[in-house]
Amino acid sequence: MPDQTITEFPTLTQGEIDRRVFELYDEYCHGRIDRRTFFQQAAVVALGGLTMAQALMPRYASAQTISFTDSRIKARYVNYPSPGGTSGQMRGYLVQPSGAGPFPAVLVIHENRGLNPYIEDVARRAAVEGFVALAPDGLFPVGGYPGNDDDGRTLQAGLDQAKLRTDMVNSARFLKAHALSTGKLGATGFCWGGSTTNFLAVALGADLQAAVPFYGAAAETASVPKIKAPLLIQYAEKDERINAMWPAYEAALKANEVAYEAYFYPGTQHGFHNNSTPRYNEAAARLAWERTVGFFRKNLA
Repeated sequence: MPDQTITEFPTLTQGEIDRRVFELYDEYCHGRIDRRTFFQQAAVVALGGLTMAQALMPRYASAQTISFTDSRIKARYVNYPSPGGTSGQMRGYLVQPSGAGPFPAVLVIHENRGLNPYIEDVARRAAVEGFVALAPDGLFPVGGYPGNDDDGRTLQAGLDQAKLRTDMVNSARFLKAHALSTGKLGATGFCWGGSTTNFLAVALGADLQAAVPFYGAAAETASVPKIKAPLLIQYAEKDERINAMWPAYEAALKANEVAYEAYFYPGTQHGFHNNSTPRYNEAAARLAWERTVGFFRKNLA
């Protein structure tokens, strides 16, 4: 099934979409209901709810901010070993600034649906800012991102989650040791990728120099003592499930003297950085990205 294009669904602003439809979309995005159920329930909870639900489908073509042919960058797909992962092999989208390098390195971790065009665009954004970026595709061992988020979400949910995270650890180590890398490694990710960024901060310890999770599940509090990298933690204001984890996480970070900054962006939904749907909040996304770039520049120098 091909990606939905900008012409297939109506265009609405965030303010025109009922909060209850946003809540259903969050359920859908996290795999707790399927697309059909999302559309059916949206039609019931709000007048015009079906139109609102349709408007929330991603529009990747119109959301691209950095072309893959941009002269400021060089991009290619790379394969590398991943022992203990899903298949023992991985593939990722490697983007470097134009020039010889080496460059500080940033791992860009996708959501719960594989390496879609939005995440590839984020990797290009990082490269434009002077980092060599790798966006691994956790779905590569099962055929790669399938071209649409619904099938991608189903594929990712069917993977052994421990092996999938091992693939992310191996991706981080591959990037850190890459000839284009200075050896200074940062990680960022969104939703599942944000959770995995927190996980990598634990798993990599001193091998990670900076971590920027966007609205991701907190690391287990018992594991927080293993975190050595400073954290820049980005939250949406209206994201009850994720935000409920913050008090215990913050207490553990403080107790273990982990350096961190945390920001809650007013008026935002989970997914506010993703500019392919109306959950996108331009002002908050721009500020969060500026903070991310500044944080990496400081800690990966």
